[in-house]
Amino acid sequence: MLNSWVVMPTCLPVVLRRCHTCASERFRANGKFRVNAHHKLLDAWLLVLCTSCGETAKLTVFERANVRSLRPELLDRMHDNDPRLAAELLQDPVLRRRNHVALDWDGAWRLDTGGPDHLGGDTVDVSVRFAARIPVRPVRLIAEGFGLSRAQVERLIAEGRLVSADRLNGRLSGDFTFMLKR
Repeated sequence: MLNSWVVMPTCLPVVLRRCHTCASERFRANGKFRVNAHHKLLDAWLLVLCTSCGETAKLTVFERANVRSLRPELLDRMHDNDPRLAAELLQDPVLRRRNHVALDWDGAWRLDTGGPDHLGGDTVDVSVRFAARIPVRPVRLIAEGFGLSRAQVERLIAEGRLVSADRLNGRLSGDFTFMLKR
């Protein structure tokens, strides 16, 4: 029987970027946007707040974009300060690269295993699906899902009782499957 686990975000991740005021490196996005018009050209930023001093920093979404080249729904969502749009934009690698930021997902996700039904049986097949591109170590997910320590999971991998087509020792942010033989 194939069990399905889902890695789901619980809140927006922390944005890692140096604060110019207090030298902290952690910012919290709250879904607020700023849009500025220059005749027919628009600039838009996602606003993030320093977790230490509260200073506001701007992450550039677009610069000097022609009004007609933008979807009206996108502008409406920015004007409404849509937190879902903020989550979508933070997932965009182009936006992160352009603004020289990284994301810290610690404490911003949870694993939904569908209940304790997956613990029984000699062989357990599990499909892990990511609701967002959250980089997590599969060893950590498996340990949390089965209530084991990470060392026990590492031992199961070394013994060949925990197998997967994907590498389980690194970080993954995409769907994968594994099999546990008891």
